[in-house]
Amino acid sequence: MAPIRVVIHGATGRMGTETVAAVCREEDFTLVGATCGRDRGGVLSLPSGGDVPLSTNLEEVLTSAKPDVVVDFTNAAVCRDSVAVAAAHSCNIVVGVSGLVDEDLQRLDALANDSNIGIVVAPNFALGAVVLKKLVEQAAPFFDYVDIIEAHHEAKIDSPSGFAFALAQAIGNEKQFTRNYPEKETLEGTRGGEYNGVSIHSIRMPGRSAHHEVIFGAAGQTVSIRHDTLTRDCYMPGVIRCIREVVRTGLV
Repeated sequence: MAPIRVVIHGATGRMGTETVAAVCREEDFTLVGATCGRDRGGVLSLPSGGDVPLSTNLEEVLTSAKPDVVVDFTNAAVCRDSVAVAAAHSCNIVVGVSGLVDEDLQRLDALANDSNIGIVVAPNFALGAVVLKKLVEQAAPFFDYVDIIEAHHEAKIDSPSGFAFALAQAIGNEKQFTRNYPEKETLEGTRGGEYNGVSIHSIRMPGRSAHHEVIFGAAGQTVSIRHDTLTRDCYMPGVIRCIREVVRTGLV
């Protein structure tokens, strides 16, 4: 069976660099090209030895490399254009971009159907985060109060995190939670953002990676469910699995 041909869009960023290394470790994958946001020369050196073409132009890379799948770790603004480029080349797509909204997801769904490709969008690739989301969905019907606290490094461009918002949507779309409002708010915004009664609080500072805690409250008790990302390599098993599955089954 021929190896899965992979292009990484945003290969020189934090997640892109980890993904390059992870793809190179898989015997059934071949990294055939990469992109970056600014000119760094025409080649990307690989940790396993050798190199692949590197460009600031995704169209150029896809035309020459002819991949089976594009893995996008850019940002929401860039991704909105890149998915259309990848679809035009009949490439499956794995999206690890934060900040996409419902309108973007609807567009991706239509793009996948119209182009007959698979698209996976994952706000968090860590297995523990997937378990967290499942547990939160199971607990939500039994409580009326809930707060989400998420913390990331100081350079994260969006707030709240895409995963925190996905958690709020997963439970807030099913019911309206109760959110209390103090009689006097001496500092505006201290109760956090709100989604259908779910309060969301974002922390941004050095020393943080990705941390999500969901706190449910009821009379005389609270339940806290938390997931901590300590290093980015925890995302890689999920990224690798998504690449395989989107090519094998054409997931949407």
